[in-house]
Amino acid sequence: MIAFVSGIVRLIRTDSVVLDVHGVGYEVFISNALTQKIGDELFLYTYQHVREDAMLLYGFIKQEDYEVFMRLINVKGIGPKTAQTMLAVCPGSKMIQAIEEDDVKLLKSLPGIGAKTASQIVLDLKGKFVSVETKEETISNPVWKETQEALVALGYKVNQLTGVRKELANKTDLNVNEMLRMALAILAKRNGV
Repeated sequence: MIAFVSGIVRLIRTDSVVLDVHGVGYEVFISNALTQKIGDELFLYTYQHVREDAMLLYGFIKQEDYEVFMRLINVKGIGPKTAQTMLAVCPGSKMIQAIEEDDVKLLKSLPGIGAKTASQIVLDLKGKFVSVETKEETISNPVWKETQEALVALGYKVNQLTGVRKELANKTDLNVNEMLRMALAILAKRNGV
């Protein structure tokens, strides 16, 4: 299996680029291929998809997108092309957040994904992504730590709170009660309450 390729962009197509890797041209299907420039050096994490009639390479600039792609193609009804199209519209970090927060509405809005498949994605992948809270984030807003503890005590799981933390990270002027109220309002809005 080809794990990555690094080379010079020689040709750009609608959904792929051809990379010159030491004199050999590799066609790699990537999201937003038209944003690349001929002559640029490009490093891509790749997935080699073997079919009866073709061998295809799918490429990703970010390792996070590659990891999400690898998990998505294991969900029933999602092939490599659909998974890559999803990531073209919704980057890996946002996809992880949607999965962890049961945001079926966002997943349904992605190309080629219906309600049943969106629910299957959440069912199969929720909790499979490791979200590591950095020390910097905790130090920059100590009020969040107390708020998170209160939310966990109310029955929320830490992985459901990632998006809320990001929304409230810069709110350093709030006390715990104010931040808790805002967090509960955000969670209620996401759940359609």
